[in-house]
Amino acid sequence: MSVSTFLDPEQWLSPSAGPRYVQLRRRLEQGIADGVLPANSSLPPERELADMTDLSRVTVRKAIHELVEKGLIIQRQGSGSFVREAEPKVEQSLSHLTSFTQDMSRRGMETTSSWLERGIFMPSPDEVIALALSTGESVARITRLREAGGRPMAIERAALPLDILPNPLEVTTSLYELLDASGQRPVRAVQKISAVNLPAKDAELLGVAEGTAGLSIKRTSFLENGRVAEYTQSLYRGDAYDFVAELRLSNA
Repeated sequence: MSVSTFLDPEQWLSPSAGPRYVQLRRRLEQGIADGVLPANSSLPPERELADMTDLSRVTVRKAIHELVEKGLIIQRQGSGSFVREAEPKVEQSLSHLTSFTQDMSRRGMETTSSWLERGIFMPSPDEVIALALSTGESVARITRLREAGGRPMAIERAALPLDILPNPLEVTTSLYELLDASGQRPVRAVQKISAVNLPAKDAELLGVAEGTAGLSIKRTSFLENGRVAEYTQSLYRGDAYDFVAELRLSNA
């Protein structure tokens, strides 16, 4: 599909779909995601975009400015606007129980975390069920925005029984390193992976547009004796991660 056909306003512009610059920004984002506007390609000049979309140049300029702020478009003085080349995805194995810090370190990527929540709380209904808690028990909960290579990658929300993590403030880098030191590191886990469209708050934290595709992972981890040690709910950027599992053919 040509760019002019893709940007034909009859296909996407609607009086009831919000500000026109927002509709154009979303259409351009879709074009980038679908490959209509491939990486390193140049955008048509503002005047041509205005003609293609029947929008004013001010509206076009505002839409492009937002794409620049999101890091999808780069502007080069005297050359125009270009689609930024996407950063390579990180592959994470589903066959081994490792921490985010360990995964990224093996790839030579420096990790940082921003604390969103850390302390002792009353558990949510999901946490009560997953951790098999008794009535009135509290949980240690840590929620972090995880970053690697200078970009946000995931939001992790982990809940643990208090006898396994008595003081959540002791978690400074890797949760699993701390649990390992106390002899409470999980040895196996069950994960459920679902495709989601990121809500506004989480999308903002991850640096992507609201509604962008993401991956939801709910993981229940177990100690060697079979006890549940951790329940984690994570949201990953869909454009940053590929999850890989090795499968073996059964002889049965």
